[in-house]
Amino acid sequence: MHGGAITLADELLEQREPFSAILASDMLDLPLFLSRIRSRYPSISAGIYFHENQAAYPWSPRDGDKKRGLDLHYSFLNYTSALVADAVFFNSDFHRQRFLSDLPDFLKRYPDYQNLFTVDEIQSKSQTLWLGMDLTAFDEHRATNSGSESHRPLILWNHRWEYDKNPIGFFRILYRLLDDGIEFDLALAGDQFEEEPPYFQEAKERLGNRIVQYGKLSSFANYAELLWTSDIALVTSKQDFFGGSVVEAVYCGCHPILPRRLAYTDHLCPENHPEVFYNDEEEAINLVKQLVASDHWRRPFQQGRALSRYDWSSQIDAYDLALARLCQTI
Repeated sequence: MHGGAITLADELLEQREPFSAILASDMLDLPLFLSRIRSRYPSISAGIYFHENQAAYPWSPRDGDKKRGLDLHYSFLNYTSALVADAVFFNSDFHRQRFLSDLPDFLKRYPDYQNLFTVDEIQSKSQTLWLGMDLTAFDEHRATNSGSESHRPLILWNHRWEYDKNPIGFFRILYRLLDDGIEFDLALAGDQFEEEPPYFQEAKERLGNRIVQYGKLSSFANYAELLWTSDIALVTSKQDFFGGSVVEAVYCGCHPILPRRLAYTDHLCPENHPEVFYNDEEEAINLVKQLVASDHWRRPFQQGRALSRYDWSSQIDAYDLALARLCQTI
C-alpha cells in the first residue's frame, strides 16, 4: 500500500492511449496515485472498490506491522482514498454499512482535526457493487455430493490458510465433533501464502486418513469437482466482507454452517435459514450434529442456486452503469 501507488502511476504515465477514469482497489493509496499523475490527468474521475478494509481487518498477533503500530496507518489510507474518490464501491451491503459505521470511531481516535463531517461526504458517494463471479463455470464439472454414496459427510475448507479465516477455531470444532462420536471426511483446499501453519500440520497428524485433500488443487476442474462432491462447508472466519469461496461452495450444493456476524447474512436470510447460522462455536458444533443426524447432508443444499445472482451474467449491467457514471463525473 506504499510504493505501489508510485509504481502504478509511473506505468500509467508511460501509456500512449488516454483513459476516461481510474478504478482502484482498496490496496492503493489513491491520493498519492492521483498526485503523481496530475500533470497528465489533472481532473480524471476516480473510483475505489473495497474488497476489504483495514479498519475492520483482524490482524494476526504475529504481524509485524501491528507490533509497529502501523495498523492505524493503513486504515487512514483507506479513509483518505475513499475521501478523494468520486465514487466508492463496496462488494456487499455488510461491507458498506460496516465501513461507514466504523469511520466515526476510527476518526475519534485522533486528538484533533477529526473531520467527522467527511463521513457523510463519503456515504453520499458510496454504493454496493456486488462481487461479480464466474459461477456458471462450475456447472460443467457438476458431480453428485459424497453423501449419495458415503456413510459419513465430507467437510470442506476452501479458504486461504491464514489467520483471518480462523483455522484454529475450525480444527477445534472438528476435534470436538470427533470426541462426540461424529465421523466425517475432510478436504483442506485453498491458497497457502506463507509456510505451512503448525495447526494444519497438527490436523494432518490427528485426522490422518480422514483427510481426502490437503493443499491447493492443481486445476480449476479439480477444485470445482471437489466442491460439488463435498457435503458441509463449515466456516469459522474472523472476517469476511463478501466471502467468494463460501459463495462458490454453497452454489455447488454444500450445506453451509456460517457465523452470523459476517457478510454471509447478505447471501442467505438468517430468519429463513436458522439451521445455517451460529453465534458461537458451541452452536456451530450443534448445527453440524443436527445436520448429520437428520441425514439432510446426503442431498445437496438446494438454496445455493439462488447465489447465481452473483454470476457475471447477472452483475455486468450494474457494473456497466456504475462505470459509465464514473466516466461522466467531472
